[in-house]
Amino acid sequence: MEHEFTKKIKEVLSKHFGKHSEAIFSKSEIIQYLNIKTKSASKGSKSRGSFANLYAIYVLVEDYILKKFHKQGNYSKYKGAIFTNLFKRQRQLPFGQKLQNHALNHRMNEEFRKYFPLSQNIPILRNPETNRYWINQNTLKIQINGNNINLAEAVIEIIDAYIVAKKAAFEKFIQFCENAKKLPKKKVVDIVASLIEPTVDARIFEIVSYSVLKYYYHDQVIYWGYEIDKIIKDSLKLYKTGRTNANDGGIDFVMKPLGRFFQVTETVDVHKYFLDIDKIEKYPITFVIKSLDSVNIIRNKIKKQAKNLYSINAIVERYMKCIEEIINVKILIKRFTEAVKQGYLKNILAEIIKQSKIEFSYSDDFDVEEYVNSED
Repeated sequence: MEHEFTKKIKEVLSKHFGKHSEAIFSKSEIIQYLNIKTKSASKGSKSRGSFANLYAIYVLVEDYILKKFHKQGNYSKYKGAIFTNLFKRQRQLPFGQKLQNHALNHRMNEEFRKYFPLSQNIPILRNPETNRYWINQNTLKIQINGNNINLAEAVIEIIDAYIVAKKAAFEKFIQFCENAKKLPKKKVVDIVASLIEPTVDARIFEIVSYSVLKYYYHDQVIYWGYEIDKIIKDSLKLYKTGRTNANDGGIDFVMKPLGRFFQVTETVDVHKYFLDIDKIEKYPITFVIKSLDSVNIIRNKIKKQAKNLYSINAIVERYMKCIEEIINVKILIKRFTEAVKQGYLKNILAEIIKQSKIEFSYSDDFDVEEYVNSED
């Protein structure tokens, strides 16, 4: 498989290994894996980045190089890198601030096996008793025409180049959003609507979903109170409760004063849905789903999986009743259109910029009110 970033990978290999670069590209599993994982580099900020698994490789290879095992020493006698150091380093890297430990512990190796089922090596070695980690040196070493070659420095340079490409794409996206107020309204509407499509990065989808729903509910009013003669008039407010797509076990949005919970997902896996329901003790929850399927089709898919998972109809129905509402892409676009009609296009765009800067750990000095009130 070749894509736009493949040229950069081959450029790095040529720089390091000259005439052997083509043979290395075709024979090295770790290089082939990097080629697969970097295909989104040229697709802009809306395509999903592959930072978790790439950074798991990066921090281990970096540790390997810092201790000069790529040039000398017996790596087999190395006690291994300490998990907390690796984890901290991952989160210091661009876009890595919210990464969890899953890639280091198993996900990277599992995915590698999926792409290379016949391989005798997995990239990450781990001793769970000591919580020490190693990069599998066999994945970094390759023999080409009798030459023993170590790929460590090239691996780091390839991932660094990918980071630069994705960072540039995201900066372009932010700059574009900030300047969008100068564009015709229809153009801006089309652009925001495109950010809700199923093909966009899950983080962008969640950010835009939140921004749209926040202002869709913004003007909706309820009356409530604890005493009949002390009724309160209150607008619905949607709050974002954690980092985007963080795998942190939390709920994505909460609405006051109704106490509604919202969870954003891109899957129709019943295990994921029922896990979310269980963690809030079967409290009703609204799912915002990155899917073009109709609500009925989505609900039926979930129910069919649930029946296969549980043999008791009462259990299935108990879980299904906890799905308060399903908001798919079509409904989200409809609610975006309604919010625009209410005059909140600028607010939605400003919220997208603000949440994107927070999510990707850029400067947080963006003033939403100033952006909304500024002249077009």
